[in-house]
Amino acid sequence: CIKERRAAMRQYIVDAFTDKIFSGNPAAICILDNWISEEMMKNITIENNLSETAFAVKEGKQYHLRWFTPEGEINLCGHATLACAFVILTQLEKDKDCVVFSTLSGELAVTRKGELFEMDFPAYELKPVSVTPEITDAIQAVPKEVWMGRDLLCILDGEDAVKSLVPDLDKIKKLDGLLLHVTAQGTDTDCVSRTFAPKCGVSEDPVCGSGHCHIIPYWTKTLQKNTLTSYQASRRGGTLYCRMEGDRVILSGKAALYSVAELFIH
Repeated sequence: CIKERRAAMRQYIVDAFTDKIFSGNPAAICILDNWISEEMMKNITIENNLSETAFAVKEGKQYHLRWFTPEGEINLCGHATLACAFVILTQLEKDKDCVVFSTLSGELAVTRKGELFEMDFPAYELKPVSVTPEITDAIQAVPKEVWMGRDLLCILDGEDAVKSLVPDLDKIKKLDGLLLHVTAQGTDTDCVSRTFAPKCGVSEDPVCGSGHCHIIPYWTKTLQKNTLTSYQASRRGGTLYCRMEGDRVILSGKAALYSVAELFIH
């Protein structure tokens, strides 16, 4: 019984968008034989206390993938998708170089290309919104522009403004949008950004893949170039190699395995 339970509940922790541990964005990945209850998935996520825990079950040739934050399930997560693909393609199915996930955001393919894992994601449609006193008060800065997709995207004057930002997380919770991203043109990369997610129980997301489904559409149009390198300027930091293909965002990054564990649950 214990052996079967262990086999079903092995958990990997992977640092995504980096080539070394203790940087990038950590995600917990559980590859299941069969689905467990949603309540149990939520409890495991809370126990992990990471920005994302992902659960996947193989269904035919694809995997059904679900993402959870400490506050509940979300419809798209880039770094946990990369981490899950990394586990499958380097630990479980080493003979393959591509995995397709069925998700709340449709089918998502991840392809291994050397050290990079390339993800094909939908771009969010961005609509301009007004710079309000509530926004400037929450982020403690005056953005040049503000855009809305699933999340709120604030454009700042420069890289230093992004790196030095000290927002009011309680006030961010009152703004529209699921997450808040701040971004500016970069010095050594095309753009830099940071992501805040207090509505999801995460103060600052170290490296946000779904956030770049907002950030990259903006900067490819603004900079008039289709291929960009982006740096997420959190304390841990992470690099994404990105390009636009129509209404899709192609995000590539590296990953590093931090741990493998067995979860003792009923």
